[in-house]
Amino acid sequence: MNTLMLARKFRALNKPLLIVMLALCSFGIYAIYSATWMRDAPFWISQIKWMLICIPVFFLIAFNDYQWIRLGAIPIYILSVILLVLVFFIGVKVFGARSWLNLGFGNFQPSQMAIFGGVLVFSLFLSESPEMHPVLRILICLMITVVPCVLILIQPYLGGTLVWLPVLFALLFVAGVQVRYLVTLLLMGVALMPLVVNFGLKPYQKDRILIFLDPSLDPQGAGWTINQSLNAIGSAGFWGKGFRAHNTLNELGYLPSTIVHTDFIFSVFGEQHGFMGTILLISTFGILLLSGLYVASQAQDLLGRLLSVGIVMLLFTHVFMNIGMTVAVTPITGLPLPMVSYGGSFMLITIACMGLLQSIWIHRKLVY
Repeated sequence: MNTLMLARKFRALNKPLLIVMLALCSFGIYAIYSATWMRDAPFWISQIKWMLICIPVFFLIAFNDYQWIRLGAIPIYILSVILLVLVFFIGVKVFGARSWLNLGFGNFQPSQMAIFGGVLVFSLFLSESPEMHPVLRILICLMITVVPCVLILIQPYLGGTLVWLPVLFALLFVAGVQVRYLVTLLLMGVALMPLVVNFGLKPYQKDRILIFLDPSLDPQGAGWTINQSLNAIGSAGFWGKGFRAHNTLNELGYLPSTIVHTDFIFSVFGEQHGFMGTILLISTFGILLLSGLYVASQAQDLLGRLLSVGIVMLLFTHVFMNIGMTVAVTPITGLPLPMVSYGGSFMLITIACMGLLQSIWIHRKLVY
């Protein structure tokens, strides 16, 4: 790829999507610092280092035609499954879940790579099988889903399995599978839910569901975090308590220091910046997701359209579940907030997704 072609592709970047991505990454570094400044924890510096790693990955994916997925999707999916298996042998246990691999310079979570690989394989298969019977298409997609989801659930990491279903439903719908088949699949899933809850979840995961239904059941135990999150956001008022304000629930330690910069960063941000700050953050995510859907509408082929929708649904599910669990709208699942929560592996996968969206946009008219 010569310099002239690189320059043309750089000019062809979707600028609003790029600006929103950079804004959210900046939000993230600021939020991580504001959540941990009183503890002298260098998490925000580590996040900057991960961003420096992610920038070349972003441009590498953005400037290469996304058609490489026709050859690369299956190897990425297989590699992610292998890494999920390796977790059980050499994985690092964090907060009761063996979900990480130690790479020496940091930990990597294979479940994040697995859902990325799942989006690629789903999109490739559905784009190549428009004439196949809908039931067969659904069954093959479920076969693609079951192995990584079971491995992730065993770790145990409930949130990592919940992401797959909305992504799969969205892609089946965009691929043209009739609604009646999707409704049937949904009803079957609801019918199987009691079995999953009783036999597939650990006791503490069941407690999270019970606390979600009634946060007052165990206010000093399992319900402590969600109640303090509600108190933090609810006490912030319209403008919030301010950056580095003293005597906040975060500073006083009512929000566990182990999760204020990851799963519950929205709680800290909401306490500091109130209604206006959270509306600004949510609106930025809204612009990001709408921009992704616009990219899907302009894609040159079904593969590009499916990839775009899959990425948008992947990001939306994380945003909805993460913010939802901080305000007791969804159960606590441990899903991070894209580009805002601390975490190198998820940042890398998210930025790769953003690069893929840009590739679909740049190559929609074969500008090179």
